[in-house]
Amino acid sequence: VGGEWGGAVLLVAEHAEPGRRGFHVSLVQAGVGVGLLLANGVFMLCSKLDEAAFLSWGWRVPFLLSIVLLGISVYIRLQLEESPAFVQIRAEGKLAKQPLKEAFANRANLRLVVLALLGATAGQAVVWYGGQFYALFFLEKTLQVDSAAANLIIAAALLIGTPFFIVFGAWSDRIGRKPLVLGGCVLAALTYFPTFKAITHFANPALERAVAEAPVRVLADPADCSLQFDPVGKSAFRTSCDIAKTALARAGVPYSNEAAPAGSVAQVLIGSGNEAKTVASFAGSALAEAEFKSSAGEFNAALRSALDTAGYPARADMSQVNYPMVVLLCAWLVLLVTMVYGPIAAWLVELFPTRIRYTSMSLPYHLGNGWFGGFLPVTSFAIVAATGDIYAGLWYPIVVALATALIGALFLRETHRSPLPD
Repeated sequence: VGGEWGGAVLLVAEHAEPGRRGFHVSLVQAGVGVGLLLANGVFMLCSKLDEAAFLSWGWRVPFLLSIVLLGISVYIRLQLEESPAFVQIRAEGKLAKQPLKEAFANRANLRLVVLALLGATAGQAVVWYGGQFYALFFLEKTLQVDSAAANLIIAAALLIGTPFFIVFGAWSDRIGRKPLVLGGCVLAALTYFPTFKAITHFANPALERAVAEAPVRVLADPADCSLQFDPVGKSAFRTSCDIAKTALARAGVPYSNEAAPAGSVAQVLIGSGNEAKTVASFAGSALAEAEFKSSAGEFNAALRSALDTAGYPARADMSQVNYPMVVLLCAWLVLLVTMVYGPIAAWLVELFPTRIRYTSMSLPYHLGNGWFGGFLPVTSFAIVAATGDIYAGLWYPIVVALATALIGALFLRETHRSPLPD
């Protein structure tokens, strides 16, 4: 799914007979689901090692196993021939001499590249990352479901959903790429909140009860609170407000925000009325590293004790997890992924002319998935930490998906019945 994705789908699409291009290219897209399923399985096997062994050498095992796939890949490449469309334009002397210049310096093509990014791949990316990666993050980090169980749940959902990459790819040959991709974006936007709330209900009912019975509030000076957006993991958030919010967000505990007097140290209030338990945070910005770690340990221990007393589970009770329902809900999220991702490759192939197709389609795809999709986890965490609402992070994929549906509907054409442009 890396830099050669464009070449893979392009080669398949240009070899495919008209009328079945969506089906053939969706086989490449289904490979993503199969790859994630294999990766999930390899990770679960490697995670059975003790932590020291995994950190020492176990993490290398998946990379070594990939040598097998590399060998298969090299063998397949040696059998490949250029596509008929490419052979034809080469024979006619129509190959692009400067593909980057033709793709991006030409105003009309650059406009189409930008529209393909904003009106197709950006929404597809956030639905893809939301349905597979953020769902796993939500289960494991927010709902505190056991890591092995969370991975098994996602693996089961992938197993159920992966064939639908091909189903929707083939369906796009009949009804079009555009309604499926944009329809998947709209469905994701409409169903994300109820789906993730239902996952909480069936995966960690104790958390749901605790939120209703003992609401948590963070009382802090607003100037002491920052937006904890940290895409490279290098920032240090050490104000008393940030320390409190980070601890709660990482524990998967929802909270509301209340303003405190300027300069005051943040406090966490657990419960309501006179029964509320108060845990004071600490100002860590000026502390030396050793002192900060000591203070953080004391604060986290006090916070955990108060949360335990209020009924907030440190980990999900695995005996209370309704596995069939959680798998079904995660399978719905994967189904949305297949709906947007199965047809997207054929749509991009058909938007651009052969001589600059590889360059033109690869840029919106990789920017859409690498940036719009790749930033989903850290952006969503920052939103959750700022608002205290464990579901608020879903606004990021919802807004992007709806924007894509609107832009794609207004400015991108349907292509499934059109010949590949020269």
